[in-house]
Amino acid sequence: MKRLFIFIVAVTFCLTTANAQQVVADTLQRGTKETVSVPRKKSHFLPTTRRIDRNIDLNKFVYKGEVMLGIAASYGTLDVSDSDLMLVFDDINLGLRRAAVMPYIAYAYKDNRSVGLRFGYEFLQGDLGNVALNLGSAADLSFSIADIGVKSESYAWSLFHRNYIGLDRRGIIGAILESEVQVKTGTTSLYVGAGDDRSQSINKNFAARLNFNPGLAVYVFPEVCVTVTVGIGGLYYNNIRQFDAVGVETGRRDHSALKFKFNVADIQIGVVAHLWNKKKN
Repeated sequence: MKRLFIFIVAVTFCLTTANAQQVVADTLQRGTKETVSVPRKKSHFLPTTRRIDRNIDLNKFVYKGEVMLGIAASYGTLDVSDSDLMLVFDDINLGLRRAAVMPYIAYAYKDNRSVGLRFGYEFLQGDLGNVALNLGSAADLSFSIADIGVKSESYAWSLFHRNYIGLDRRGIIGAILESEVQVKTGTTSLYVGAGDDRSQSINKNFAARLNFNPGLAVYVFPEVCVTVTVGIGGLYYNNIRQFDAVGVETGRRDHSALKFKFNVADIQIGVVAHLWNKKKN
């Protein structure tokens, strides 16, 4: 009788365990069917999802709502008279003068972001009185050029966008990343000879450019900062039409290119006044 009771208890335990396992399996199966499958994102070759936010915009250099009035200018001269240049040029009489002024207005639509309009005027004048080249008797080559002059005036209009990066927490020093769309027109006159033998040709120039001008800005007063930018090139298109002294077109040249280089001649120093000091708010 005791053995029969133990046998019944064992059978009951086995049936209960099997039933519990079947219930768990059915529950898991139903949960799998009812679960909404979430599509996995495709992994990229580059770890773009692991980029680190360096919070470079936390240092504010320009505040939203500021209106800025600025001016950039450059001036340079070159004079060489009766000197030796590179040991092959003799009797040099050269004078060159260049001046440029570019006022502009900008508005900060966001912290460290601004858009603006710029107008530019450039004047260039140069005179080559004389230059002689003498490579010596062994080369048997020498020549001289005299009485050449050039005069150029040009006007430019541009729309630019500036991105500022504050380099210190006080917002005194900042880096400038500027992109500019520019249209430029002008006239260049070339003179050759002297007296009655003097001849003249006129070039009418048109240029459209996409420039990139990085730089640096430093506040010298709470609402005034000094900027230095340099052109590193970009995409440009030039059209030159040449006319003689009586206005008859004698030639034409179109040129476009994509060029990036450090242009020492395109360094601009400017002063910017911020009309409202948002830093106090």
